[in-house]
Amino acid sequence: MSRYLLFDLDGTLTESGEGIIRSVQYALEKMGKPETDVQKLRSFIGPPLIPQFMSFSGMTREEAGQAVQFYRERYSTTGIFENRPYPGIPEMLQALTGRGHVLTVASSKPEHYVRQILEHFGLTPFFQEIVGATMDEKRTEKADVIEEALKRLGLSGQRDRAIMVGDKEHDVLGARKAGIPCVAVTYGYGSEEELRQAAPWRLVSSVAELGEYLLSLN
Repeated sequence: MSRYLLFDLDGTLTESGEGIIRSVQYALEKMGKPETDVQKLRSFIGPPLIPQFMSFSGMTREEAGQAVQFYRERYSTTGIFENRPYPGIPEMLQALTGRGHVLTVASSKPEHYVRQILEHFGLTPFFQEIVGATMDEKRTEKADVIEEALKRLGLSGQRDRAIMVGDKEHDVLGARKAGIPCVAVTYGYGSEEELRQAAPWRLVSSVAELGEYLLSLN
């Protein structure tokens, strides 16, 4: 019997940190709050940007909204392509679809960017649905993105065969809020400690281990 597998994008399917961090640095510089410590900026990879700018730099919501606009100035033309699929991802997706599993992307990144990235790397054909955040910030929380994905898949009232796969705490918590389990990966941008504290359904450490586990599901 097939499963419905919902994949996060950043840190799960693609190694996108360089483009995101450089675009955040560009935005912070424009806002008069420059930051050169790349490690500090890793927290921006994955979650919605407005609350991240607010918590990281003490910005008001209005200021954070302006920072997001600056971020998009660079990200939409350059940062989006400072990115690459993790080794083994295309092969894993091919194997999963070959087993009859239904694959979907559920990302907190704006859907427009998600579609561009998947198309650029030739990954679009693997996914039945591609769901992301809205540009107007009305759908950015992970649980809301997951709910939209389940709605498009026709699973809103029957989600027992759906599984989320992600690399950050907000993936695990969003899945829990939406009532589905989450497989967390430690090869992305969330620390193992962060993920263990979030208590995912399963924790895996590599693309190979992830593929092996998902292929073992009935």
